[in-house]
Amino acid sequence: MTLKLGIPKGSLQEATVELFRKAGYKIIIQGRSYYPIIDDPEIECLLLRAQEMARYVEEGLLDVGLTGHDWIIENQADVVEVADLVYSKTGSGKARWVLAVPQDSPIQSAKDLEGKRIATEAVNLAKNYLEKNGVNAKVEFSWGATEVKPPKLADAIVEITETGTSLRANNMRIVETILETNTKLIANKQAWDTAEKRRKIEQLALLLRGAINAAGKVGLLINVPRDKLDGILEILPSLNKPTIAALTDEDWVDVTVVLDELVARDLILELKERGAQGITEFPLNKVIP
Repeated sequence: MTLKLGIPKGSLQEATVELFRKAGYKIIIQGRSYYPIIDDPEIECLLLRAQEMARYVEEGLLDVGLTGHDWIIENQADVVEVADLVYSKTGSGKARWVLAVPQDSPIQSAKDLEGKRIATEAVNLAKNYLEKNGVNAKVEFSWGATEVKPPKLADAIVEITETGTSLRANNMRIVETILETNTKLIANKQAWDTAEKRRKIEQLALLLRGAINAAGKVGLLINVPRDKLDGILEILPSLNKPTIAALTDEDWVDVTVVLDELVARDLILELKERGAQGITEFPLNKVIP
């Protein structure tokens, strides 16, 4: 059994390779090759633009792939959405498609787009938005640098953004959000219905979700005198509950806890002041609930 996996090329490429590394998979992309090497003999990788991924997964040319919720809608692809993987090229937040116009534009809502020209890479998404609002406007496909087209080449744009920085830098104003999106692991329906492939896809989804759950978290291993344990536990947040293990010295216990890295940073001094010793912080690759 070989699982054909699509890796998104472009802005998400490095973040995806790093996510797989934390999930336990080593992916090597050599030069300009579109066939990454992965250290799992049951997986075969192809590097492909996220915009095209859903179509190839639907058609069965790929069994599984990573692409945005937006591109599933844009391609009107009939695929299985296996897992939400909320990560991005700049962090862990979601992105959004927005209607944006020049700062001095009179356009204040979708209704003001009647008869206007809109530039976007997501043509179907924009058309659906206009149809929903009962507006007739011309939607043109943009090959890139969409934010620089108004006011001379378009009246408005529908563009994806994480922070809005690029739009503001180009003197654009966001009118409203059309769609929130994040990366999803999607599967071909026939592959999903094949027991062997489905198990492999579910394993992949579990490990990738675990890697995302671990983002920004660390583990703390703490030696605590038994008579100080209650005071330590009352200040320890945890994913569930701290793990407490007896030591050979019955007057001491080990406490292991998972918590946000920023919380750990602020807690360590207080833990020390309350009697904790041998405080060891360690990174986490995966957290599986």
